[in-house]
Amino acid sequence: MGSTGNMADNQNARERRARRKRDPEGTREAILEAAREVLAQDGKEGLSVAQVAQRAGVNRGTAYQHFQTREQLIEATATWVSEKLYKAVFGDQATAADQPVENINVESVNGHLAEFAMENPALGRVWLLEVLSSRRPANDPFWRQYESNFERFAATELAQSNIDAEVLSVLILAGTFIWPVWARAHARTAKERQQMADRFTREILRLCLHGTMRPEKYSELDARVTRKPPKRT
Repeated sequence: MGSTGNMADNQNARERRARRKRDPEGTREAILEAAREVLAQDGKEGLSVAQVAQRAGVNRGTAYQHFQTREQLIEATATWVSEKLYKAVFGDQATAADQPVENINVESVNGHLAEFAMENPALGRVWLLEVLSSRRPANDPFWRQYESNFERFAATELAQSNIDAEVLSVLILAGTFIWPVWARAHARTAKERQQMADRFTREILRLCLHGTMRPEKYSELDARVTRKPPKRT
């Protein structure tokens, strides 16, 4: 019985290897998926190409054909996170880039950003550190769009004067992806984590309304945000 089981396992392994040889893109995605799992569980320190190859079910030689170093794996993972983050916050790239900044729903953007950070805490921080340490952060699609929105906003009559879009972008994104560390240490359930995300979104909006935005131009939002916050449970 054991011998039969081993033969079946070996046959399945051979079939998987054969399929991957015919599907290099599928193999690459399997490696990246494994890398995301390792990063989410152990962070950058726990990542190695050999470990990812084992989790993905490919031999190390195959993994090294796609990613020669752990840095390449981390970079590819950060690119994947950026694409997912962009879609979650801004929607379709083809239309979001051309949207007039006056039409952007600030509350929605901040809410989606906080929710993404709460749902992907480890991967979000990996992405953020890659962007912040990059010599060319504008190569990242989300960062490019996010900072560009602030720059365009700063040029309108809706904004306070002398906004530093780069500093503001770093401050908000850093807070957004660090907040889940606090939230997960102080929230036990999914409902409590959602409440923590809502609290963060509300406070960011309040700060923006009285720091970067001209509140008289957003009277309805200002009235809602400056009301006494709901009692914490």
